[in-house]
Amino acid sequence: MFRLLTHLLLVATTIPTVALAHDTQSLDWVDLIPVKNRMTQKAAVAPIVDHDSKQAMTQTLDVELRQDLDGENIEISGFVVPLEGSENYVTEFLLVPYFGACLHVPPPPQNQIIHVTFEQGISVQKLWDVVTVEGELQTNSIKHELAQVGYQMTGIELEPYNEVAQPNG
Repeated sequence: MFRLLTHLLLVATTIPTVALAHDTQSLDWVDLIPVKNRMTQKAAVAPIVDHDSKQAMTQTLDVELRQDLDGENIEISGFVVPLEGSENYVTEFLLVPYFGACLHVPPPPQNQIIHVTFEQGISVQKLWDVVTVEGELQTNSIKHELAQVGYQMTGIELEPYNEVAQPNG
């Protein structure tokens, strides 16, 4: 009887683990930085730009990617920089951690940019709105005319970002 109960307990505890293996991981931008580099590289924040400066704005390229995230289904929130599509639908875009990245200010490091494609296209109303994108992440560094990009994603779902209410106190 004890052996049967032990076996059932063992089976019961492994079933949730198997079921969770395919769940979507919810990530923040800092999660795209390898743990060993987080003390030396902070997650991207919008830089202060001196518009009167003659100095060229450059992207930081000497950063590492999280290879362990390759092929993982993730969701992450950020801003859309449209690349391809029509006036109504975007089929390809860069997802970045702050508004204006890659357009008006230096691009974030390559491990803070995700190149996203949606074959059918998605509607993006306002570029300053935060969106949450879900899809399969690939660690594949590519050079784009706007920036060096460290991650790619085939989008499954895009929705407006909904901030969870935080308790007072």
